[in-house]
Amino acid sequence: MSSTQTLNQSNPPVRTVASTQSEMTEIILPNDTNILGSLLGGRLMHFIDLTGAMAAYRHSRTHVVTAAMDHIDFIRPVHLGDLLTLKSSVNRAFSTSMEVGVKVWAENTRTAAVAHVASAYLVFVAIDQQGRRQQVPQLLPETPNELRRYEDALRRREHREAESARRKEAHIVTTAQEVAADIKP
Repeated sequence: MSSTQTLNQSNPPVRTVASTQSEMTEIILPNDTNILGSLLGGRLMHFIDLTGAMAAYRHSRTHVVTAAMDHIDFIRPVHLGDLLTLKSSVNRAFSTSMEVGVKVWAENTRTAAVAHVASAYLVFVAIDQQGRRQQVPQLLPETPNELRRYEDALRRREHREAESARRKEAHIVTTAQEVAADIKP
């Protein structure tokens, strides 16, 4: 088998959502919590970023960097001693970027009660060793839920792009106003 054939097998032009799924479990320790014994939001965001990156790596099979945390919902607190389970998968792949969804559950280790505690959407960009963007395989949604998430990801991307254009325009206007204010005698 040639190296080209090996490369094509390891990086096919299309991957399924199932092939990107990742899961991570953590126990919440005292250094993860605030003075009330609840998980710090920043620590939870760190766990979400790690789990999301795992799904992006599985899809792209190259280095990835976090480009955006598009949305996060903190639904309920996570407490000291809880087991935290995070599950992620790629919702949609674009040319060099991927939207990843992450859901988080907390399990009370004494009662075995499990609750959905957070959800987030992140955008990762595939890069090479020199930091240049890399093409990613297409994503094939196979179930109705995967197809819904696939379509929703496009709407979120369109919203992100519109918001970015709005902020860029606002920055240009603000800069022009600041320059004009400095020129006045």
